[in-house]
Amino acid sequence: MGKDYYKTLGIPKGSNEEEIKKAYRRMALRFHPDKNTDPNAEEKFKEIAEAYEVLSDPKKRVVYDQLGEEGLKTGGSSSSGAPGSSTYHYTFHGDPHATFASFFGGSNPFDMFFGSSRSHSRSNGFPFHNEHSNDVDQDTEMDEDDPFPHFGRQFGFAAGMNNGFPGEGRRRRGTPSERLGTGKKQQDPPVVHELKVSLEEIFHGCTKRMKITRRRLNPDGRSMRTEDKILNIVIKKGWKEGTKITFPKEGDETPENIPADIAFVLKDKGHAHFKRDGSNIIFNCKISLKEALCGCTVSIPTLENRVISLPCHDIIKPGTVKRIRGEGLPFPKNPSQRGDLIVEFSVRFPDRIPPQSREIIRQHLPPS
Repeated sequence: MGKDYYKTLGIPKGSNEEEIKKAYRRMALRFHPDKNTDPNAEEKFKEIAEAYEVLSDPKKRVVYDQLGEEGLKTGGSSSSGAPGSSTYHYTFHGDPHATFASFFGGSNPFDMFFGSSRSHSRSNGFPFHNEHSNDVDQDTEMDEDDPFPHFGRQFGFAAGMNNGFPGEGRRRRGTPSERLGTGKKQQDPPVVHELKVSLEEIFHGCTKRMKITRRRLNPDGRSMRTEDKILNIVIKKGWKEGTKITFPKEGDETPENIPADIAFVLKDKGHAHFKRDGSNIIFNCKISLKEALCGCTVSIPTLENRVISLPCHDIIKPGTVKRIRGEGLPFPKNPSQRGDLIVEFSVRFPDRIPPQSREIIRQHLPPS
């Protein structure tokens, strides 16, 4: 059975946009892992973000209401006239902190209570402030609808503040950053994705097309729409694992933020024959003990689907390495030149030897 996003936010199915926002604000603040010490808070925080991402978007919500989570994520067809195409695929981006920052205008709402002098950095790039948890009375029971019930009184907030945050009572004009006194928008942290590429793709170079779904501002500068965009990721010959390709300001856009950069970091796929070592590739060649002692010619595959014959006249010891020049990957800064194909030998020993053969070997092999 799929996830019940309405139950996650604690709202009925017929809730309107404002009720969905209010529910997300309440639940996200309650289960934010920097303020909630429950070991399951992080996972709950992620579920809340995913539920809000779906229910706050009319297109996703129509498909979800008809087909549930499975239909939404596997591309079921909607017959209700949902905006856009009749088939919709959705995958949660996986970063609940990005949703949180986008909702609160890219700022940390906890700063309103605890100030910005006590900070530490999260691994995802969002700063939060939690070094002094005693700022909140831990003996006070938290109300179901108000995760910070005493902040309004304790810090003397003016009218129009509910739960200590602007927006639930009389709305104030201006962006959250203006209300916090910064006077300018802040850019959200980069959204980073891993992009797996094969050695063949690195060898030849390629272009990958990635579809992203994002929120963008309408011309009125206040309302938002959801749109899809195809990003063309050009991967050049020889690029190394860890290379980052960045698309500036292609993330979600709201009235309060500067869109985040979208970045892709290259990750090498495993290969059936080769391992990568920078611009070199390594091939493990298995030979028999007879071939190791008596000599042989081995066939070595290449990334170009050619086969190279490599004669071996000397005795091959386990761990012996031979190098075929210029048969590796292109150098990133000089693609006309290439690294090497390194052949590492491993010797297969027999499980047993007949007594007569053992005696012959003993007579002919040197003692050391």
